[in-house]
Formats: sequence, C-alpha cells, structure tokens
Amino acid sequence: MRLSYPPNVKIVKLPCSGRAEIIHLMQALEEGADGVFVAGCLEGDCHYQLGNIRAKKRVNFVKEILDKVGLGAERITMYNLSAGQGPRFAEIAREMTEKIRQLGPSPIRIAKMKSAKAGKKEAA
Repeated sequence: MRLSYPPNVKIVKLPCSGRAEIIHLMQALEEGADGVFVAGCLEGDCHYQLGNIRAKKRVNFVKEILDKVGLGAERITMYNLSAGQGPRFAEIAREMTEKIRQLGPSPIRIAKMKSAKAGKKEAA
C-alpha cells in the first residue's frame, strides 16, 4: 500500500504474533529499542487459533516486569488488527513513535551508551 510510517520503526515479521516470546520482547528492549508494539490478528480471528491471545498475555507479563524494574509498562503494547488494515498499522506506528518520543530514550539504552563511552575513555 506504500503507506508511510516513521523510519525508526523496525518491523520483525512472524508467522503469528503468538510466536513473540517473552524473551524476544525483553531482548528488543535490552538491545536498545525504546519501545515495542506487537501487532496481532483480531481477537477470535487468529489463523493459529489462540496465537494472538498468547501474545497478549506475554505482552501484559512484560508490562508487569517493566513496571517492577522501573522502565514503565507504556514502552510495550499490543494491537489487534487485520491484514487489511494497513492504514491503521501506519497510524499505530506513528502514535507509538510519538508516545515513545514523549517518554524519552530507554534507560537501558542510555546506560549502554554511557558504558560504551566509559569503555572508550578507558581504552584511550
């Protein structure tokens, strides 16, 4: 559809949102993503029956973890939409990007950048 969404949105395609494991969601944040959103099928319309329900439970679990460690649950969310809702996907990508921009960079990414700078100073 040649829809435009922010260039900083990285898409990871999976056969089903149910394949997004907790470790993958956490790893994205650990590796520097400021936020993550999972786009799954409409509830009750999953080709793999319960994949999107599993994904929603996992996203909610990661939200709990992020709140407990002080990163904030709003850095991850899940949306349910059909494959034919391309314009809605682009709108969600823009909304999520703006929400993350308001939250600021991930504290994990900031810590990694500081650590990398300190490592460079020590090496010099």
